[in-house]
Amino acid sequence: MEVVTFGETMVLLAPDRMVPLEYVNGFHKHVAGAETNVAIGLARMGHTVGWFSKLGNDPFGRYIRQFVRGHGVDTSEVRVTDEAPTGVFFKEQISPEQIQVYYYRKQSAASLMQAEELNETYVGGARILHVTGITPALSPECRRLTFSALEAAKKHGTTIVFDPNIRWKLWNREVAYRVLNEIAALADYMLPGMEEGQFLTGCCDPVEIADRLLKAGAGAAVIKLGADGAYYSNGRISGTESGFPVKRLIDPMGAGDGFAAGFISGLLQGEELPSAVRRGNAVGSIVVGVSGDVEGLPARQDVELLLAGGTGMEDIIR
Repeated sequence: MEVVTFGETMVLLAPDRMVPLEYVNGFHKHVAGAETNVAIGLARMGHTVGWFSKLGNDPFGRYIRQFVRGHGVDTSEVRVTDEAPTGVFFKEQISPEQIQVYYYRKQSAASLMQAEELNETYVGGARILHVTGITPALSPECRRLTFSALEAAKKHGTTIVFDPNIRWKLWNREVAYRVLNEIAALADYMLPGMEEGQFLTGCCDPVEIADRLLKAGAGAAVIKLGADGAYYSNGRISGTESGFPVKRLIDPMGAGDGFAAGFISGLLQGEELPSAVRRGNAVGSIVVGVSGDVEGLPARQDVELLLAGGTGMEDIIR
């Protein structure tokens, strides 16, 4: 297995039109979760990926497992429980830029994951462990599981890629600051957005944020700058890779996960830090042109086309 990731994936109910949620009468069902977004993105680009979690023994849980497995992601370590339901959330979209989400995930099946359920061999056998800051926010047990997975990765020499992916609705800020910085210090690659970097370091400049994260223990820091690309540094090389122009912004959700998938794909292909960051920017720019968290994740040939100077996902293919 090249990559293993873990965390909660939920059913997303997206409205059929851009109005406040109270005026919506119809919804479309989707699968959404930062970790499975990354896993599916990597699988589409030809990599072997595994995801573990806990799902409710209910129709939504079966739907998620079938969906993720159907994209070529290994789900052999996913557990099922009768003790809690699969998480659900609703998206409210009033304009392409104005989006809110409403979670129904408290005491969900995934929040019952435990450190004792971790398969150390599964994590230790991967080249890369992808971790987000969402899982340790779900429950104290999930926090313990996260640190057990990090410990297993360190023990077996598995590279750790950490995306803080802060969900403020899940965290007490003081606890978030402490826990996420502890994880950052263990990461080989740290992928915060600007706002997340400011929160974790108290700095307001991407160079200063990266420097602070490196001094705290991270092997490399990549600060995502949205449409402006990303700043990177590992203490030896540093710089900024520009973003790719986006023809039409349709749905910004999932852009960060797309970046992570592209960046990890670059690492797996042996690319140096600047090239991997550029690949992450390319995937992120493609994802935001399609509605849905995973629907816009590109195949490897689409990414290569964009990196080679093409337009990526063409409007009309004849």
